[in-house]
Amino acid sequence: MSGIRVTYSGLISFVIGLGSIFTGIIFTLIVTRQLTPEEFGSWNLISGMIVYVILIESTISYWATREIARGKESGKTAVLFSGIFSIGALVAYIIIAHFIAQQTDAKESTLFLGAILIPVMFLNNTLTAINLGWKPHAVSYGKLAFEIFKIPAALLLVYFLNLGVEGAIISTVFAYIASIGFLIYSGRKKLHGIIELFYLKKWVKLSWLPLYPGLASIVYVLDVTIFSVITGTVEGLAFWAAALAVAAISMHSRVISNAVYPKLLEGGNKEHFQNSFMLIMFFSIPLAALSITFAKPALFSLNPIYAIAAPMVVVLTIRGFAENLKFLFVSSINGIETVDIDDKSSFKKYMKSKLFQIPTIQMFEYTIYVGSLFAMLLIFKDKSQIELVWYWSLISLGVNIPFALYFYKLTRKYFQLKINFVAITKYVLIGVGVFGSTYLLMEEYLVYDERIFEFLSQLLIFVTISIVGYLGISYFVDQRTKKLFKSVWQELRKKLLR
Repeated sequence: MSGIRVTYSGLISFVIGLGSIFTGIIFTLIVTRQLTPEEFGSWNLISGMIVYVILIESTISYWATREIARGKESGKTAVLFSGIFSIGALVAYIIIAHFIAQQTDAKESTLFLGAILIPVMFLNNTLTAINLGWKPHAVSYGKLAFEIFKIPAALLLVYFLNLGVEGAIISTVFAYIASIGFLIYSGRKKLHGIIELFYLKKWVKLSWLPLYPGLASIVYVLDVTIFSVITGTVEGLAFWAAALAVAAISMHSRVISNAVYPKLLEGGNKEHFQNSFMLIMFFSIPLAALSITFAKPALFSLNPIYAIAAPMVVVLTIRGFAENLKFLFVSSINGIETVDIDDKSSFKKYMKSKLFQIPTIQMFEYTIYVGSLFAMLLIFKDKSQIELVWYWSLISLGVNIPFALYFYKLTRKYFQLKINFVAITKYVLIGVGVFGSTYLLMEEYLVYDERIFEFLSQLLIFVTISIVGYLGISYFVDQRTKKLFKSVWQELRKKLLR
């Protein structure tokens, strides 16, 4: 066994995740302040189209994590064939981009340039999967390298050279290269050995299994393409992306459970699920409150024209909270599935396994979501772009909640889940008290100055007050928080004393 430390890896991931919130916001600020809504919409469209072709990479990374966690040496083979598969994906992307460009007002040359992201994303995803099965916390360091290098690249190419969407694409490529470099160094011990065609044969033979949940993901991200094709413009995508960027702050707490999946794969105790659930609740509540409280000023800082999308942030944040829990539920259920340990497992056994049943449920969910969006756009296509995005967010939440509850019920069949309602109530009350007070203070004293640095200097004061207030009060009234702070301090001391 690798000796994966779930809580340690989770906390490392979360701390780095918090840092990536700010680096991500800085990058988004640079992009949204320099790009028009149409250009920002194109940037979001490119991200959506890449998901369609990145699917094929999952046939490698899906098995790489499971094999590495169980002590098999498939890393070098995974990296080689990830590069080969990316060539086919690049060609497929070019074809899709040409079709989409004919149906929308997005520039074809810009969409084509997005193809350079595919090879680096393939390699980065594969290396992430290898590290996840061995050193889950290294995945977060790779993400940190990505976020840090993205900022100076964007400053140079987007802000100073004013290269627009093209600059954002190239900046992201540089950031992926930095992440790849770190992940190669971190996972170097799992990249030795020879190329084993045995693994490739297995991946191809069982490719339908990772492709199936990948297909569900493709159905899910069809929302972006459907919206842009039916409306004939990418302008609405800009408001959707801006609202989603702020709401995504609340989703960073899911990384606290990153190590649960590989730990369960290697045969770890199911108690790790219980501990991760409470940690997610502890961090999700204040981050959700942060997204909702600062929805309007955060959007204003991205670009004043996006401030009108603040109500969408509230809806998408609630959806994100449910997504955090679904992520833990799904990864934990998949982590205890053992059908793939036996190389001779039949097709019928795989069909009956959780590895097939879970994505079937997700496919059903995403089909309802995309179908509802499609119907809404046909009925209300004459509405304004902001109204359509508002309806879009409501559909997203409305479909998400019932399935989150279903996965919760399903998880209880395999794990003992003791919900500490007293602790959760404390977190909610503290969050409402602290962030509610901050909101009232902002309404009274925050000045919406279009000069970005002056506005951010004001905003950061309120953000700091709310975060420190939540953590401080939680520390004094909750024993779990005290233990958490103590464990973090002990880990820091160990690192400092080495």
